[in-house]
Amino acid sequence: KRQVATIFALSLGSTLIVASGEVSRGAMTVGDFVLVNAYILQIVAPLEMLGVAFRDLAQGTAFIERLLGLLAEVPEDVPARRALPRGGAGELVFEHVSFSYRPGQPVLTDVSFRIPAKKTVAIVGESGSGKSTLVRLLVRLVEADEGRILLDDVPISDLSPASLREAIAVVPQDTVLLDDTIAGNIAIAVPASTEKEIARAARLARIHDLITGLPNGYRTPVGERGLKLSGGERQRVAIARAALRKPRVFVFDEGTSSLDSRTEREIVENRSAISSGTTTLVITHRLSTIMDADEILVLDRGKVVERGSHASLLDRMGAYWALWQAQQQAA
Repeated sequence: KRQVATIFALSLGSTLIVASGEVSRGAMTVGDFVLVNAYILQIVAPLEMLGVAFRDLAQGTAFIERLLGLLAEVPEDVPARRALPRGGAGELVFEHVSFSYRPGQPVLTDVSFRIPAKKTVAIVGESGSGKSTLVRLLVRLVEADEGRILLDDVPISDLSPASLREAIAVVPQDTVLLDDTIAGNIAIAVPASTEKEIARAARLARIHDLITGLPNGYRTPVGERGLKLSGGERQRVAIARAALRKPRVFVFDEGTSSLDSRTEREIVENRSAISSGTTTLVITHRLSTIMDADEILVLDRGKVVERGSHASLLDRMGAYWALWQAQQQAA
């Protein structure tokens, strides 16, 4: 837009300079000069609008080409070589997993741990230590360079992405909500859900009473990206989605990082309620939210440097203790 405006401004300036010269030589009167100025302004404004419209049209065409190319992509859904055993309890195992986004810059190095069925394991560490990469590997958004991940003794690389993701429910840090009703946003997890199933999931996430107190109840629109809901309410909608899935494994990825202390405490209680008796992986940097975890792993530069319960790690006075002290002083 600036370039178009600059071109027209230079054109207008050049025309006025030429007209001024004609007036000084007596070839044009002052009235002729004013007339030329008026005509040029009448011509420039529509031409400038036309130039802007042409630019927007060209930009829109480029976006449409990219969108059509994306829609033409064939979904990568490799047929499963093995099936998850029915009634599996959800035991999760990482065996010597290494991964890097770029050659020579490892994000995870020889990471091994086991989450027994129906237990809760938390992974903590400073930003950039590789915590969220573990989630991407688990749901196969990326593939491990070395090692393997097993779910109920089945390597996840032998499963199709669709079948794997049916068994895992992720509550992300940034909850994505569509410009739809509350019920519609919860039902995204299982589109064929009934109203009773949606209400049951909302009760588990402790948002049912809030929803029923609204004039339109579950038909209340949330606005674009959930603008009409608070941060805690958006997190509860995400928890309700996860509860609706009834998965073998719950994954909570920094789910309380942007909440105040009171809402954080309530969300942690919601998390404990829906994941009770289910294998749970918690990724967080707020240590106060995982004190009751069965085991805590400390990641540092892509390696597991400590593991144990909250109390045992504090007694060790190592990396976990240092993180705990830093957070207590900042509180």
